[in-house]
Amino acid sequence: MRPDELFHFLFLPLLALLPFSSAFTPSDNYLLSCGSATNASLFGRLFVGDSAGPGSTFLSKDDHSVSLTDQKPPPSSPELYNTARVFTAASVYRFDIKKNGTHLVRFHFSPFSAHSFDLKSAAFGVSVNGFSVLSGFSTKATVVKEFILKVDGNSLDIIFTPSSSSGFGFVNAIEVFSAPPDLILDDGARLISDAGTQEYKNMSSQVLETVHRINVGGPNVTPFNDTLWRTWIPDDDYLVLKSAAKRVSTTHPPNYQSGGASREVAPDNVYMTAQEMNRDNSTINSKFNITWDFPVGSGGFSHLVRLHFCDIVSTSLNQLYFDVYIDDYPAYINLDLSVLMDHLLASPYYIDFVVDSSPSEVVRVSVGPSDLSSPMRMNAILNGAEIMKLVTLAGSRTIGKKRNVWVIVGPVLGGFVGLCLVVLLVILMVMKCKKKKLKSRPSESVAWTPLRVYGGSSHSRTSQNTATTSPGQNGYLGLRIPFADLQLATNNFDKNLIIGSGGFGMVYKGVLKDGTKIAVKRGVPGSRQGLPEFQTEITILSKIRHRHLVSLVGYCEEQSEMILVYEYMEKGSLKHHLYGSGLPPLTWKQRLEISIGAARGLHYLHTGSAQGIIHRDIKSTNILLDENYVAKVADFGLSRSGPRLDETHVSTGVKGSFGYLDPEYFRRQQLTDKSDVYSFGVVLFEVLCARPAVDPLLAREQVNLAEWAMQWQKKGMLEEIIDPNLVRQIRPSSLKKFGETAEKCLADYGVDRPSMGDVLWNLEYCLQLQENEKQREAHEDSEIGMQDLPSATTVPWVPSQSVRIERDEEGNGSSETNTSQVFSQLITNEGR
Repeated sequence: MRPDELFHFLFLPLLALLPFSSAFTPSDNYLLSCGSATNASLFGRLFVGDSAGPGSTFLSKDDHSVSLTDQKPPPSSPELYNTARVFTAASVYRFDIKKNGTHLVRFHFSPFSAHSFDLKSAAFGVSVNGFSVLSGFSTKATVVKEFILKVDGNSLDIIFTPSSSSGFGFVNAIEVFSAPPDLILDDGARLISDAGTQEYKNMSSQVLETVHRINVGGPNVTPFNDTLWRTWIPDDDYLVLKSAAKRVSTTHPPNYQSGGASREVAPDNVYMTAQEMNRDNSTINSKFNITWDFPVGSGGFSHLVRLHFCDIVSTSLNQLYFDVYIDDYPAYINLDLSVLMDHLLASPYYIDFVVDSSPSEVVRVSVGPSDLSSPMRMNAILNGAEIMKLVTLAGSRTIGKKRNVWVIVGPVLGGFVGLCLVVLLVILMVMKCKKKKLKSRPSESVAWTPLRVYGGSSHSRTSQNTATTSPGQNGYLGLRIPFADLQLATNNFDKNLIIGSGGFGMVYKGVLKDGTKIAVKRGVPGSRQGLPEFQTEITILSKIRHRHLVSLVGYCEEQSEMILVYEYMEKGSLKHHLYGSGLPPLTWKQRLEISIGAARGLHYLHTGSAQGIIHRDIKSTNILLDENYVAKVADFGLSRSGPRLDETHVSTGVKGSFGYLDPEYFRRQQLTDKSDVYSFGVVLFEVLCARPAVDPLLAREQVNLAEWAMQWQKKGMLEEIIDPNLVRQIRPSSLKKFGETAEKCLADYGVDRPSMGDVLWNLEYCLQLQENEKQREAHEDSEIGMQDLPSATTVPWVPSQSVRIERDEEGNGSSETNTSQVFSQLITNEGR
């Protein structure tokens, strides 16, 4: 075990137990054990029973509630969660406020069954000072809900309201206490949007709900070790690529002299641990991003994203420059903590960002080295992250003495606005109906329309239960397949039918009722971690169709399931046929034809629409083969639309697979179709050498396939490293052209790489050179030397414009028609 691994194994668990900070003393501090006549403690804090003594003074006299006690609590259950107050009608808790300002309000919910109440079936709403913070809430597990809000009046009212007349609500414990003045500041947050970065004001007037509180690179931090009694959980489950990050920690307490952050903003334990770039696993210029995905659910809410930093990795000032991305937008470029922290190292600092809701229901955070980073010191860090939902808009309500007026005015005003919206909607629908009668003629429509916009490919199915082709939540209801049908097709997801696995989930072989063979990719049930990829696959594969792209049969989104159904590819992935599976080796001709097929699919992606589509994860495992070894590009979960006509690139956080990632994309986070070209170049060498893109078990100079193969290519000795099964199979001129093509794909800069149309042309050329050799052998012309056969200059270069997208009557995109015409001139030795 390495020293750093030993340190994390032995020290970090102890670090989480050490109470570094002295307790914060709030002006207002109410802790209630609800439904209890006695006091209870949790993490060293005393909660007063609300059924007797001082606790009972908080309940209104006309409340409709009963006390409930769990008669058989689990052995590990905290005492605080063994009682609850149950509300059968709207009931109020009122707390006197000594000092106005920001307050924290926490609700503890831990359902149990007692007497005639099963708390797991409760459904209710909660409002705080007139703000609805929970609506239709229910839970089947222990959960703590935390809200941060500004109080301007003399009291704070909490109202529990059952969702129906026969329903009920409950709560086990309530916390109401003052927050430090620097916890939520009015100014300083950055609003991140398409329009760029702007200042966000009046943050303290918001009601915030805590969604995630993460100790990045460190262990779980309990309320016992936090001056505001918060829980911080490790970041492992949120890392998109765990191998990109490396834990780092220090034994020295943070330096608070700079005034960047206090212990109340985040505890010492958060600032003493971090994730940094794992340069041990980096093989391409050591420049990449660390990315976290935080699920936030739907609802259209904006979110406050608070990121915590403390430079515990630098040995001197101005060593660390890095960039921060939120939802793939550049949020902070060239961040230098030593300048912000008054030239002090290991000083805590936090930055607040506000982001709008995302269709993906995920907030994505990325950090990576900036262009100012020196090659030897490329690094980026993150110590902590908090995600808070903006429950209200600033200034939308008055908190304090005027709240009762708004209880009456609010619904009236809301009803009036709603009526106006209904009238406006009716007017718009009438106008839309009139416009339909004046639709443009076909000649006036756009030049390229995806095949069956709502119907998908020829393999798409329409269930009898969902026989519609109108867009739904994900745009394509016509592709929905009932969960019961997929259970039947996979024998209830029999483990013996598993044919693959990945980050999204397991892949099963299945057969539908009509006998169609399918591949069923099932996300982890109940998890929404892969939701962006799920939606992207449906969107893209429903709009495109091509012989060399895997077809989407349908999808299922029932019962918290995310399932994608594809056409079944009999021969599996290209990778399995190259190495590691013991399958018969592919011939050189087969490998060329597979490479050509994949290139055709990629060429269609890049050129089939005005913006094109960038795959972002081209690798041998994502090139699948049917029963005839026809190659089809698969897995579009990371795909992005290409740049618009007035753009040169798409700015986005780095995604992809180690060993295949474009180094320029690494450095600049600027995505173009040439990033796919780079990845495809790695695949070409994989095809030739029959070894993984990255193999850490090999000698250091051989670990990265692209770098190793390029060294031999530049020496003109590529034949020394080819797959032994190909020895004496490849004609030298074909090998030479193939190596040159791969080399051009792997150029350091995108502008120096060919388009996929050019790559396709070159690969077709390689195949023709190889086939010409076989023709001469058939005529027993073996005595003619290789120098007498067509060389690389025999056939003139044809630019990439010669490879065009053609479509049949059904709209099926294909790049084969025109390329076959181009290469028909190469069938004979005379060429053109």
